[in-house]
Amino acid sequence: MKAVTWLAAATMSLAAITSSAFANTLEGWSTDVEAAVALAKKEKKSVLVEFTGSDWCPPCIMMRKNVFSKKEFVEKASKDYVLVEIDVPKADKALAARNQIVAEKYKIDGFPTVVLLNGEGKEFGRFYASEYPEVDKFLAHIDKKLENKSLD
Repeated sequence: MKAVTWLAAATMSLAAITSSAFANTLEGWSTDVEAAVALAKKEKKSVLVEFTGSDWCPPCIMMRKNVFSKKEFVEKASKDYVLVEIDVPKADKALAARNQIVAEKYKIDGFPTVVLLNGEGKEFGRFYASEYPEVDKFLAHIDKKLENKSLD
């Protein structure tokens, strides 16, 4: 009986810890690419779509903690981009299945991948987020991508 009680407690603790890692959408981020593209077109912005595996991908977890959840990042990036997080977690099968369709549409081959779209939904940039693991480096990179977009 003690083993069953201990196992139940351990399972509940693990569920609480892992669910908090992926269950909540970050402040300032949406989860709908099509709605984000429509908003970006209206506001004359671009769209930053981050594809993540929030409960199983160590670089994804690190990026969320060190960059994407930071108020400084969200405030600065939101000036030019509508932010979208597409999560493909292992623990939430329904969410993973729904978002896997989006990942396939954008031909995502690794996580965390960032896809940059213009206000028409046309891709103008793609890279692995973990290449820029600090707020200032990530912001500098997406600013440069935005500058190069206008050269096309």
